[in-house]
Amino acid sequence: MNKRQVTIFWVIAITLGAAVTAVKLSQKTTTPSATLRVRGQMLFDSFPASDASTIEIQGALGTVTLTKKDGKWGITQRDGYPANTAFINDLIRTLSELKITHGMEAGPSFAPRFGMDEASTNPVDRGLTATFKDLSGKEIAKVSLGKNIDGGATPSPMGGGGAVGRYVRNHADESAFYAVSEMFPSVSDEIPRWLDQGFISPEKIKSITLSQVDKTDPAWKLSREGEDAEFKLEGASGSEVLDTAATTPLKSIFSYARFEDIVPIAKVAERSANSGKRTVTIETFEGFTYTVTIIPSKPTTPPATTETSLVTVEVAANLPNERKKEDSEKPEDAKTKDTAFTDRHKALSEKLTQEKAFKGITFEVAKTLVDPLLKERDALITKATPPPSPTDASATQGGVQQNHPGGIVAGPSASATTAPIEAVTPAISIPPAKDSPKETKKK
Repeated sequence: MNKRQVTIFWVIAITLGAAVTAVKLSQKTTTPSATLRVRGQMLFDSFPASDASTIEIQGALGTVTLTKKDGKWGITQRDGYPANTAFINDLIRTLSELKITHGMEAGPSFAPRFGMDEASTNPVDRGLTATFKDLSGKEIAKVSLGKNIDGGATPSPMGGGGAVGRYVRNHADESAFYAVSEMFPSVSDEIPRWLDQGFISPEKIKSITLSQVDKTDPAWKLSREGEDAEFKLEGASGSEVLDTAATTPLKSIFSYARFEDIVPIAKVAERSANSGKRTVTIETFEGFTYTVTIIPSKPTTPPATTETSLVTVEVAANLPNERKKEDSEKPEDAKTKDTAFTDRHKALSEKLTQEKAFKGITFEVAKTLVDPLLKERDALITKATPPPSPTDASATQGGVQQNHPGGIVAGPSASATTAPIEAVTPAISIPPAKDSPKETKKK
């Protein structure tokens, strides 16, 4: 290596050293972040998800208290009725993984600017506050959800609009309010939103019986012979024909049904009307019996947007333990049918356990859900039109009039069926022709 090359290497080394020193000096003089967390960091260093035993959600519309007991979440304001586990798990998971997109240096007094004013009665200004407590009642985490972040607020060359996130606050961090990309659509301060929506679902309905108003005596009973058959009205006369428009929907009554709310036991008496109670008994081809009691609900103040009824249910079932086999069954067919029977029996047993748990609970349902069951007997039938009597048929057959010595009477129309008319002409005798004069002369 000659002297020139050595000089070049030294110049490069000095230059790199100067660059490194400049970077270090700039790092020391850079102003540290004013917020405790920066973009990309988690809102919670370690969210205590496994320790949460109670979640209290407060907002302008009220408070929802979710409590875990024996590993299952229930709603305190609804006598511990099961909560929507999917919503709760989604909230806990989201907070555990929540990353910050932007931090805004501001103390707790600036909460109203971000839609977290706990003194406001306006849902938009109030926002929501979720407080997590452990089994002893100690607060382990608290987070507020504020206003949505409008996508148009941040200019973008690609355009855009609509909400793209939400302002949040970790109450353990008083240095800032943060923007996140999550919207928290399932979090609400309305109790009905948190209720587990599982409900009865009668399948393969065999018969339906409706009681009279405030009595146990039946008002009517519909039954059918098979799953594909139509309903028949017991005791129907020959002139009564079922209106299929009224009875067909009853084959799948309560399928995919939802309820509006649960009435706490302490509120049932004041919410129930004094009269109008009716009982519906539903039997299925698979041995289930549903006893549904329907009571009109008293009007609320202010009036509810949806007219409702109160409903209680009791479910029982007589499930066969063995399949009834046919004499002509082949071994391979029997095995397939046995497997299907076992699987179905298991499903029905689980269904029975789930639906029997509804006993003693008063559901508030939309009145439109039970109205098809509350039709009176006359509303289920149509009156058959009797055929015209022979006298009426001969007197009037289309409105065509005929002259009659006694006046003008109705007669058969041109399109009516009448006996054929024959024209009879007297016989005509043709005399023999006379010989012409010319022919006489020839003789």
